[in-house]
Amino acid sequence: MQFMLPLDIPPLPKPITYTDNILLIGSCFTEHIYDRLQQHKFRVLSNPHGILFNPLSVAGSLEGYIDGRQYSEKELFYLNELWNSWDHHTRFSNIDKDAALKGINQSQSDAAEFVKKADWVIITLGSAFQYYLKDSGKPVANNHRAPAQWFEKRLLQTDHIINALNNMLRKLFEVNPFVRVLFTISPVRHIRDGVVANNRSKARLIEAVHTLCEQQEKAHYFPAYELVIDILRDYRFYDIDFVHPNFPATTFVWEHFVKSCIDPSVHDVMQQVQEIVTARSHRSRFPETDAHKKFKESYVMKTAALMNKYPYLDLSEEMRYFTANASR
Repeated sequence: MQFMLPLDIPPLPKPITYTDNILLIGSCFTEHIYDRLQQHKFRVLSNPHGILFNPLSVAGSLEGYIDGRQYSEKELFYLNELWNSWDHHTRFSNIDKDAALKGINQSQSDAAEFVKKADWVIITLGSAFQYYLKDSGKPVANNHRAPAQWFEKRLLQTDHIINALNNMLRKLFEVNPFVRVLFTISPVRHIRDGVVANNRSKARLIEAVHTLCEQQEKAHYFPAYELVIDILRDYRFYDIDFVHPNFPATTFVWEHFVKSCIDPSVHDVMQQVQEIVTARSHRSRFPETDAHKKFKESYVMKTAALMNKYPYLDLSEEMRYFTANASR
């Protein structure tokens, strides 16, 4: 019997492989894909601004990397005993102003260098709602728990989203003509304003992204949203908040991502890498036993063999762990 609708996901014309540099930007669902890619030792950089939900913040962050933007002290503000940036996630906030600014600008520099050599930029959009500061009209990426009366909230028009992302893509392709872009829409529900408002928001993002993919040959779409909302379509695939997809759901999305977006020629390598990474996370209750030492010695050989066969893999951290006290 068939218990779910089939979803035919066409493979990317040029799939992702291990030698690609991958920049991921967007909502918290971006972190799920990043974690899986990192675990399999792909070359990745994720969210140099921290988590971003709306398309204006995503476009603005990427344009900042392309332009080599650096922030100044006057662009920080003090709230809740922390120095913050309206353009950045709270992970960059700090009790020390200089430390906050240093962290922001180091991340900006790293991203500016990475975007020039990126083979893929994966963008996950979460919400078409945009907050603006009432006193200046500035669009913000994060509210930093500031009073609600400081902001005006607007649902972005589809044309506004398309124009902002299109301008960003034009600049991106100018600085890096070989990069490709993969858009996804986050299946995380933004239900603070209700289910209807969330659906209006997602609909505008979906329409904007598909318009861009029709216009730009190097822009593609991966249906993470549809896999969870339309294929799984059950609350048992969400966490207790009924908002965030749980582990089985994100695993389901990842498996389809591998099938349609990653070069089949490296699938076997990914499995071998996963075995080594899993072994690295093993914690023995009795590390002094001969059995544990032999376990580590066996993975020294497996890791060395894999790195020799595929020199582009960085398994140095795993090798350090397996070689430490392996023969004692």
